[in-house]
Amino acid sequence: MRAHKLLVVLGLAFAAAAGAQEYPNKPIRMVTPWPPGGGTDIVTRLVAAKLTEAWGQQVMVENRSGATGIIGTDLVAKSAPDGYTLILGTNATHVIAVSLYSKMPYDQLKDLTPITRVSAVPHVISVHPSVKAQSIAELIALAKQNPGRISFGSAGNGSTPHLAGELFKTLAGVDLLHVPYKGTGQSVQDTVAGVVQVSFDTMPSVINYIHAGRLRALAIAGPKQLAALPNVPTIAEAGVPGAEGMTWYGLFGPAGLPAPIVNKLFSEIARIVQLPDVKSRLEILGAQETTSASPEEFAAMVKSDVAKYAKVVKAAGLHMD
Repeated sequence: MRAHKLLVVLGLAFAAAAGAQEYPNKPIRMVTPWPPGGGTDIVTRLVAAKLTEAWGQQVMVENRSGATGIIGTDLVAKSAPDGYTLILGTNATHVIAVSLYSKMPYDQLKDLTPITRVSAVPHVISVHPSVKAQSIAELIALAKQNPGRISFGSAGNGSTPHLAGELFKTLAGVDLLHVPYKGTGQSVQDTVAGVVQVSFDTMPSVINYIHAGRLRALAIAGPKQLAALPNVPTIAEAGVPGAEGMTWYGLFGPAGLPAPIVNKLFSEIARIVQLPDVKSRLEILGAQETTSASPEEFAAMVKSDVAKYAKVVKAAGLHMD
């Protein structure tokens, strides 16, 4: 009997190893839980293209947006754990949403397999050129003179730009009007058009508009300055220490994803993000961290961030149902 059980265990182990060696042998669906045009979409398509090139199997990007990323994440959480349905999300979709919603269709920590963090990007505080503020100090003064009349857009309630704005409001002691959109693309477009005045979005979403003079960067909401914006100070240097905000991009699969497949995906993405053209592209987009976290490190980071952002959400009095 024991010999039979041992053979079964060995057989399963062999099958898992063989499956990883054969993986992938058909197209992979990589979900991004936000609409086209935002930072997550840009990074997802960059990773998908390189995986397709490396493995000879098409990695198809599918935009499934809505409900702070819950719609796309739920699709993946309920998919077969075979490595053919993955999601590249952010701390908005996999951390903040956990505290925003009283009811979730899945358990973030139990129903998904963390694979790796791809990169981390700081937020950039920028304004429409019509805003008469050349610095963070001037923006704060202007906001205090016009409480509730200066607005900022975000990718939606509970998105990382939303929480970055709420954190800034609290620490700077100002009242800004939050305008939620259905994705970063719409939010940034309305900031460029002057419909809303302030943006707390990530570098990939705003860098081209800043260089074109259609947005004015006031501060980097990260721990250090960006090479792409050498004359823009960090938010701490601008006088509001503690208002740092980073969006990380991470890859997940359904719970139960076999370890050999997890490790194969991690190893390949760790290689991809260090390729000179990819590393250069990510740095141009504002990534300040491009070293992939191991599956174990990423899982620990997600768990820690869930607890951290729960405090921020509670302090800001945010909730959605």
